[in-house]
Amino acid sequence: MSAYSDGFWWSPDGLRLHYRDYSGGVDGRPALLCLPGLTRNARDFEPLAKRLAGEWRLICPDLRGRGESAQAKDPMSYVPLTYLQDISRLLADLAITRFVVVGTSLGGLIAMLIAATQREWLAGVVLNDVGPTLEDKGLARIRGYVGNGGSHPSWVHAARALEEMNRDVYPDYGLEQWLAMAKRLCRLNKAGRIVPDYDMRIAEPLRMAGGEAAVDMWPVMAAFRAIPTMILRGERSDILSAATAERMLVDIGPGAELVTVANVGHAPLLDEPDAVAGVDRLLARVLNG
Repeated sequence: MSAYSDGFWWSPDGLRLHYRDYSGGVDGRPALLCLPGLTRNARDFEPLAKRLAGEWRLICPDLRGRGESAQAKDPMSYVPLTYLQDISRLLADLAITRFVVVGTSLGGLIAMLIAATQREWLAGVVLNDVGPTLEDKGLARIRGYVGNGGSHPSWVHAARALEEMNRDVYPDYGLEQWLAMAKRLCRLNKAGRIVPDYDMRIAEPLRMAGGEAAVDMWPVMAAFRAIPTMILRGERSDILSAATAERMLVDIGPGAELVTVANVGHAPLLDEPDAVAGVDRLLARVLNG
C-alpha cells in the first residue's frame, strides 16, 4: 500500500473530518482530489493511490459520517451541498486552489457542484459512473441496501455478503477481490463484528418523498467545456445509462472523452484496464495544458 499521512479538518458546522494525504506531485502538478461514493470512503481510492502516489499528490477525504470522519448531528446534512461546503473548507485549509477531481458516483455529483460554483479550481475532472440523470433502477437498488446495517462474524462472511449483493456489478470477481472490497467498505466494531463503515442515517435524505430529486444538473455540463474531462461508465451500470453518457459527451464538447469499462457495473474501482488507460490519458492532457 502506498504511504499516506492522516489529516483532519473541521467542517463549517463543527465536525472533525478525516482525509488521507498521499504525498507526491512533481513538476508543480495539481493535486488529485478523490471524492468517494455514497457508502464508500477514503480507502476506496487505494488502487488509484497505489498506482499514482509519488508522481501525484492525492487527497482522499472521508465524507461526513464515513470512515474516520465524525457523524453528523443532523442526518439531513447528508446531502451534496453540505459535502461541498465541507470539501471547500478542506481545500481552504490546505491552500489548494487548483486540482483534478476524481469523483465516484456521489463524488461526481460534488464535482458538478464545484464546476457550477468554482470552475476555476478545476484542472481536470473524472466523472466515475455518474451524470445529471440517474436511472430509477439503480436508485431503487441503492435505496434497497443503504442504511440497513447488519454485521458479520468474519471478513470472509462480509466478503460473501458483498458478493451476493453485487455479483451482477462485478461478475468477474473472486474471493480475493471481494475480501479487498470488504476491507475498504467495512470496519471491525467494538464487539468484534464486521459492519459497514458509515452512519446508517445517510439513508434518511434518500428515503424522504422526492429524496432522489435534485437540482437539474444538465446546464452544469457546459461548465466542463475547455476542462479536460473523462466520463467513465461501467458497461453494466444501472445508474449511468449509455444514452446519458453520450449526451454528456455532446454537451461538454471536444474537451470530453467517454470510456466504457468492460463488464463492470456501478461503479468502476479505477483499477480496471479500461479505467487505468482512460485516467492516464486524462492526466496526460492535464500536464500538456
